[in-house]
Amino acid sequence: MTPSRYLRHARAARHSQSLRTRARRRLAASLCSPLASGLAAGVAGLALGAAAGPAQAQSSVTLYGTIDTAIVYANNAGGKRQFEMNSSNVLGNRWGLRGSEDLGNGLRAVFDLENGYSSTTGGFQQGGDLFGRQAWVGLASQRAGTLTAGRQYDAVVDFIGPFIAGTQWATYLGGHPGDLDNTNNDYRSNNSVKYTTPTYRGLRASGLYSFGGTPGQFGRNSIWSLGVGYTGGPIVLGAAYVHVKDPNFSYFGNNSSSSATGSNMAASRVYSGYASAGDEQIVAVGGTYTAGPAIIGAVYTNTRFGELGAHASLDPLGYRGSASFHNAELNLRYYLTPVWLLGAAYDYTRGYGVNHVTYQQGDLGITYILSKRTQLYLVGLYQHASGTDSSGQAAVANINGLSASSTPNQVSVLAGITHRF
Repeated sequence: MTPSRYLRHARAARHSQSLRTRARRRLAASLCSPLASGLAAGVAGLALGAAAGPAQAQSSVTLYGTIDTAIVYANNAGGKRQFEMNSSNVLGNRWGLRGSEDLGNGLRAVFDLENGYSSTTGGFQQGGDLFGRQAWVGLASQRAGTLTAGRQYDAVVDFIGPFIAGTQWATYLGGHPGDLDNTNNDYRSNNSVKYTTPTYRGLRASGLYSFGGTPGQFGRNSIWSLGVGYTGGPIVLGAAYVHVKDPNFSYFGNNSSSSATGSNMAASRVYSGYASAGDEQIVAVGGTYTAGPAIIGAVYTNTRFGELGAHASLDPLGYRGSASFHNAELNLRYYLTPVWLLGAAYDYTRGYGVNHVTYQQGDLGITYILSKRTQLYLVGLYQHASGTDSSGQAAVANINGLSASSTPNQVSVLAGITHRF
């Protein structure tokens, strides 16, 4: 090959290689362009998401709940031994939706819808109401407090209930006889407006008013309550007052399945004879003191059913005047280890006025804490009754939540599991 032909061939080869290189670059650019666009769009989306994040975080809805089931033995329930499965023992079974929305300047919209259910049948509790435990909406401010409206807890539940053994480890059966003072949270306040102050130096207070809803009779079936609590170091204290008009209908008859004319207080002989009362008043004080692994609790309540005979159709025994109950409880929780908890409690109830009756109950329990959300428990309870109860007959033992015994004594043992979610 001559030199001139060699140079022409070399130039042609380089030109062809250059064309192939430019073609590869154009192809690569065409392939990378969508990828680059996608990456750019993704980065932009993340940036927008990050910018929108705080706005979304200002509103929240939380699903929460508990499930609690136990096997219960009673030596005498209506004259017979009884084995049964029961739910809502240490904690009332529930699932709920709790939410808030930041409205700016420290103000939030808040709500809570809480259903009570049976883990043994799957049915609704609280008389079959969908959100029978609580259902309310309102406004909350760290500086001004919280104002809510709906179906809510009174001051006894908020400020005294946490001190009794029945809400901590002794189960529902460890509540006061018939839960006559509502420390075990059997009764809610419908159609109520509630204000709770901010916490200031450990102090917090609340007030509630429940509208009776009777045309032309503003006070009929109404409820109002006041409460105050203090937390400081190892000491927690509380005091509460509740005043109820026509308790058979407003307090004991607070569910959709309750009777509008008949007795809603027949569940317990402790007070079933006082369904004709025109009013009910509860005064309660209590507290706990923590000393190392031990927590000592004490509660005193006075419950008075007044204006007996105000509802004549509910007064077959012709009671007049008032019937009152003193109740005093002393309880102890002791952590043997971080996962083993022992509990002991003694409760004394004295009824006077129309009839004179005494209930004494002792509770012992042990709890094994499997995790922050799950625990096993074993509880034994004994009650002795004496005197004459509200039925006008010799008093029989009636542990809260069980059918009455046919004798002055009743024993119950239960073992179960509680899980929070």
